[in-house]
Amino acid sequence: MNNTHSKVIGYILWIFGFMGAHRFYYGRPISGVLYFFTLGLFFIGWIVDLFLIPSMDRDADERYTTGATDYNIAWILMTFLGIFGIHRLYMGKWVTAIIWFFTGGLFLVGFLYDFCTLNTQIDEVNRKTRRFG
Repeated sequence: MNNTHSKVIGYILWIFGFMGAHRFYYGRPISGVLYFFTLGLFFIGWIVDLFLIPSMDRDADERYTTGATDYNIAWILMTFLGIFGIHRLYMGKWVTAIIWFFTGGLFLVGFLYDFCTLNTQIDEVNRKTRRFG
């Protein structure tokens, strides 16, 4: 079985989960946005998620493809340096990385887009490198 995501990182992000961080990490952008605007569904969903993280981790491991681009590294880079496009450099997306660097994550809109789609982007990169690598 794939091991694309980490429970440890999931629980660390859960600490900030009332903002939806762990839900974005595990590839659940809709509930991530919902948690962001409702403070983790008024903190109740956030507490419930403490017990749901193992199943979210398992689902993410089954859904996404392992490969040369590590999900954990990409998420850490995006979380801390995302407006500079460092995570895009890591994925080999040089053109958009340069755009992100000079525009602050495409004026933060691109940064928010990446929060919702980063797992899918990494999955696509890993599938391409498996096919052609």
